[in-house]
Amino acid sequence: MATIYVVRHGQASFGAENYDKLSELGCRQAGVVGDYFRDHGIHFDAVYSGDLSRQRETARLAIANQPSVVPHHIDARFNEIQNDEQIKCLLPEVIQQHPAVKALVDRGLSSSKDYQKVIDAVFNYWVSPACNDTRIQSWADYSGHVRQAMADVMREQGGGKTVGIFTSGGTLATLVAQVLGLAGEQTYQLYEPIFNCSVTQLFYSGDKVSLSYFNDCSFLRVLGQARGENLLTYR
Repeated sequence: MATIYVVRHGQASFGAENYDKLSELGCRQAGVVGDYFRDHGIHFDAVYSGDLSRQRETARLAIANQPSVVPHHIDARFNEIQNDEQIKCLLPEVIQQHPAVKALVDRGLSSSKDYQKVIDAVFNYWVSPACNDTRIQSWADYSGHVRQAMADVMREQGGGKTVGIFTSGGTLATLVAQVLGLAGEQTYQLYEPIFNCSVTQLFYSGDKVSLSYFNDCSFLRVLGQARGENLLTYR
């Protein structure tokens, strides 16, 4: 039996010129999850992340206090779903079907909550059979890459290992949905509530994977209270 801890990246810089970097709070969240792993005797044999800056930096900060050097593998298949590209290509069709989405767009999407609602609508159109836009990566292609990336990690690391995967909410939700055997249309229900730097634990043996727990953020709540700050964020 081997263990994989899947961690969503720390808070990114929403509204900044470069979204793909950790905010100051995101850096602290990544350090706290690293403290959690260290204090609970969770020592990684290897970690993986996508090649996005917010994923790589979260991994770097989280393993900084491990008792020995941890190999960090970069695999772009763990990158986030390309939400901006999907919005650009699919939003006109989604707006025709959902007038409420048009109202959000007309407001300018300056609120992260409004932006998330648009992502919700676009995501669910993207995974539906109705979406056949060839300008973007298909759901079948994307989810297939995620499934294969997970299989490759399990094959490369083998049994008895403790592995970390530092990724983003959409990819994490896709991984968990695949483990649970859920359809694409059900994946967003897992995507939306994932906290920054929450931890999801998977067990695997051979090619069999099971979910132990999902989106645990209790340590962020407890340590945040001890430090006198709120470490819980969705975005």
